[in-house]
Amino acid sequence: MIERHAGGERVILVALDFGTPDFAESVAELRLLATGAGLDIQGEVQGKRSRPDAALFVGSGKADEIAALVAATEADVVIFNHELSPAQERNLERRLHCRVIDRVSLILDIFARRASSAEGKLQVELAQLQHLSTRLVRGWTHLERQRGGVGMRGPGEKQLETDRRLIGTRVKALRERLAKLGKQRRTQRRSRARQNVLSVALVGYTNAGKSTLFNALTRADAYAADQLFATLDTTTRKIYLPQVGEVVLSDTVGFITRLPHDLVAAFRATLEATAEADLLLHVIDSSSPGRERQIEAVEKVLHEIGADAVPQLRVYNKLDLTGVAPGVGRGEYGKLQSVYVSAQTGAGLELLREALSEILGAGRVRLEAGVPDDTSPPTEVISE
Repeated sequence: MIERHAGGERVILVALDFGTPDFAESVAELRLLATGAGLDIQGEVQGKRSRPDAALFVGSGKADEIAALVAATEADVVIFNHELSPAQERNLERRLHCRVIDRVSLILDIFARRASSAEGKLQVELAQLQHLSTRLVRGWTHLERQRGGVGMRGPGEKQLETDRRLIGTRVKALRERLAKLGKQRRTQRRSRARQNVLSVALVGYTNAGKSTLFNALTRADAYAADQLFATLDTTTRKIYLPQVGEVVLSDTVGFITRLPHDLVAAFRATLEATAEADLLLHVIDSSSPGRERQIEAVEKVLHEIGADAVPQLRVYNKLDLTGVAPGVGRGEYGKLQSVYVSAQTGAGLELLREALSEILGAGRVRLEAGVPDDTSPPTEVISE
């Protein structure tokens, strides 16, 4: 019998290349998601296809290759770096003789692990239940005895005992509770608006360094770690800027490519703070080779939540890993568009504070004068 690893369940990762340019980055991201979930990666299976197989997603030969690796390593779970249909999951479980989950379920599982506030837990449970509602009938019979595990935390523990009527009732209750919390948050934001307190929200791809930057700017101790989705619950602090006064700064959940739609919908109330901010600090990992793809993923989610019209300042972080000197980038007519910093070492943070004072100071003048702000996003971004 193979000894079980103390770090967690033994998993096999599967990724198919359909000709997308970001395939290698996506696979590397899947590894980070799996290790971040505390899983023990036993092996990987990759392949190329022009399109997914309707029944198994992979071809029959590739399914046999995965099954052989599962048997050799005694893996507990096979994780696909794709979104599987309920039928594909059932067919694969019968073929591989182990549990199969997709990228969406893995991300939901990580959120279930990391949510700490009451609202965060409610949001994750809502997303899990909505995802679970399409997967009530499953082909792998040992799920009836399932006691948890990756992709099964929270409401997933008793899947087969939960019918759609009960899920519907719980989803309704969760939505009502989250709507009430959202109303309370909007009341608080209106109160700050009446006091002419400007707000800034940190947004960006997961693990771009938002929480580290938040801590550096506010001297707070928000949780920051070198892992995907270290922050789920929005943290808010006040900072003081010369010529501006007090400003509310919020650290938000990171975004990721193919972020589950149910998760975006569940966190919509929390993300409303982003859409109603006076300025977005879009934090970018300047050391990542996939930063352009990550920027696109963030912009896509901002569009989904109605925050794409909020003025934005791009903050290229992690200069300590690139050797680039701190600085600022300006566009047409000298408009500030980007700042280059290292939140880890503090390099360039004074430039960022000056940039915030310049942008928000101008916004403060317009606010007090009753002049509408120019909310159009920057048309030009200074590249590295």
